Order: sequence, then C-alpha cells, then structure tokens
Amino acid sequence: MRNRYRHFCVCRGALPKWNTISISATTFARQARRAVQEVAFTLADGIAYVQAALDAGLQIDEFAPQLSFFFNAHSDLLEEIAKYRAARRLWAKIMRDRFRAKDPRSLLLRFHAQTAGSSLTAQQPENNIVRRGHPGAGRDPRGCQSLHTNSMDEALALPTEESALIALRTQQIIANETGVTNTIDPVAGSYAIESLTEQIETRAQEYLSKIDAMGGMIKAIESGFVQTEIQRAAYDYQRGVESKDNIVVGVNDFVTDDHHQIPTLRIDAEIERAQVARLRALRAKRDTPRAKAALAELSGRAGTPENLLPAILAAVEAYATVGEISDAMRQVYGEYQESVVI
Repeated sequence: MRNRYRHFCVCRGALPKWNTISISATTFARQARRAVQEVAFTLADGIAYVQAALDAGLQIDEFAPQLSFFFNAHSDLLEEIAKYRAARRLWAKIMRDRFRAKDPRSLLLRFHAQTAGSSLTAQQPENNIVRRGHPGAGRDPRGCQSLHTNSMDEALALPTEESALIALRTQQIIANETGVTNTIDPVAGSYAIESLTEQIETRAQEYLSKIDAMGGMIKAIESGFVQTEIQRAAYDYQRGVESKDNIVVGVNDFVTDDHHQIPTLRIDAEIERAQVARLRALRAKRDTPRAKAALAELSGRAGTPENLLPAILAAVEAYATVGEISDAMRQVYGEYQESVVI
C-alpha cells in the first residue's frame, strides 16, 4: 500500500511542526495547494462582501453573524479537516482584527460543504460511494452546518433516484452511526492535524496578503491572478495523476478490463415539452405590460448603486421568468468571461 507519508518523526516534548515530518515535498505542495487556495480565495471573497456591506453603511455586527460560506469536500481526509480548522481560525482573526467585530457570533465561520465533483470518476463509479463517505465524515467533526454528498453516478449524468438515496443514506449513517458528531473538534491535539492546520493557515494568509496588495479580490479576479493560480494547481494535480504520484483508484491504478456499466438517468422528452407548454401558457395569461415594465425598472436600477432586490421581487410578482430577469441584468452587466492562461 502506498503511503503519502514516508516516515514520521517521533519527537518528545512539544508537538512537532509539519515540516518535521519527512514527506514528499512535491506531493505535499501539489496536494496542499488546492486546500490553501480554497481557504484563501473563499475568505478573500468574504472580505470583499463584508467591505461592500460596510461601504453601504451597515455595521459589522449587524450582518456578520448571518454570513455563510460554501466549501468543497475533497478526498484527503486529514487535509480536509485541517483546511476547515485553518479557515475558522483565519476568519475569526479577520473579523476581529481587520473589521473590529465585537459580537462573538461575528467571528464564527458557518459553512455548507459539498463533496467535490472533481473527485468523482466515471471509471468504476461504485467507488464514488466510498469517496463520498469519508470526506463527509471529515466535515462533521469540523461542525459544518449542512452537507451535500454527491451521488456515485454524477460523473456520468444527473443522479438516479437509487443513487441519490444512497448518497442520502451516507449522510445519515455519518450523522447517526459513526459518532463523529458527538465531540467538538475530536482530532484536536493530533500533531499531524495541528501542524497541517498551521501550515494551511500560514500559506492562505500569504495569498490574502498578495490579494490585498493587488487591491482586493475583485482586482485579483479581473487581473486573471486567481484563475491562473487555480489552473496551475489543476495542472500540477493532473501531472501527479499521470505520474502516479496521485493515485486515483480505478483510473491510474487498480484498473480493470471489465467496463461495468451502471444505470444512468434518462430524462423523458415529454417533460421538456410539458414545461415549454406551461411557460407559454403563463406568458399568455400574465399582464404583459406590467411584466415588461418591471423588467425595464430592473435594468434601469442595475446601472445604479440602488438595491436590486425590490426590483427583482416586483418582476417575480409580475410573473417574469428567471430567464427574463437574468437577461434584464445581463443587458447591463454583460457576462463574465473567464481568463484562460496557458
């Protein structure tokens, strides 16, 4: 069995730092970069939103306790646990030191986690059941507020009812049978977890400092910095898969010649025809001038600093469709074009 850790340094006295553990530096850099980027870029987004709210005149403790984040859940169990621990520590420091929050609730990092679609494989898709299980268990010890476990067949199609039920049962088994929800931070004190948490936090802070120097997350995105970093990390990971530094079971090792097919979801074309008919009927019976006026008002507001929610609500109440509402804003804002750097 391959072991990511070549050997462990056994130290007496103080807990050893992560760099006292002898590991493959290339493997660690490749694996940890994704976690570091996710923490840094997600929290940088949060900083931008908080600053926008403050600039609009809100007080930090009025809205900060209601903030929530969205993270991916990947397959490296220890790294994932450390990632969320590092994110919580960093966010608490940001809210306390940068934004001067006073309410203890403002320092809390609430988040939803979804098992990463990028870690699903089309090969041997039943293996994805296991891939969804242990990352899910890694989320609950860190106190995530909600969890989405992807279905085993989502690398192939939308999930079937059977695969969605298995994904649901996975969550329920984690919550009710594993005991991981019974203790707050049950892995605290583990030298590997503590050291990896510190390492991710330190490197994520370095990213945040770079982003601040660029003028903030919006500037970093517009300059292509964020996407370039993500692309480099993805490239490094793929090189690891191709060299077998990163083992993906059923893809680059432990493969079989039996190309087993599983049932996948097929959408009945009649569903589309029925939905189109419903949409046409809605447009025929709604107050068309009212809907058009609401959409025009929304487009007009989109070009100003005004709050768009009242205009969006008015459009919904006039039976404007989601597509029409999106188009009204798209006329003003355009569409985001990803910066691709090769």
